[in-house]
Amino acid sequence: MKFKRANNIDGRNITIIIGNSVTKSELIEQLSKKQPHLALQDVELAVKCMLEQMSQALSTNERIEVRGFGSFSLHHRKPRMGRNPKTGESVSLTEKYVPHFKPGKELRDRVDETRHTHEITD
Repeated sequence: MKFKRANNIDGRNITIIIGNSVTKSELIEQLSKKQPHLALQDVELAVKCMLEQMSQALSTNERIEVRGFGSFSLHHRKPRMGRNPKTGESVSLTEKYVPHFKPGKELRDRVDETRHTHEITD
């Protein structure tokens, strides 16, 4: 997997992931292989139920904390002027709430330890 750092229109840094990502189906398959005593259908049901519960909690403005992994919450985005990327035309964007993930210390440390195994290009 490769990463590329770039600036978006309003000057904020963004990281673009180039290459493989893990889909929900692949995650279910990997978990099923690591837990051979569980049927694939049970792993699939568990993952789907967990994601549904997380979605439900966020939709009712609840914060989700997974110790050692991170927390999910909502961030408020104020109304602002944006730009249509195809035409460059200015458009008015309404206020909204967006999901936000804040990684926990253990996850940050683990990623930091392994960052040298992935190529990051500027």
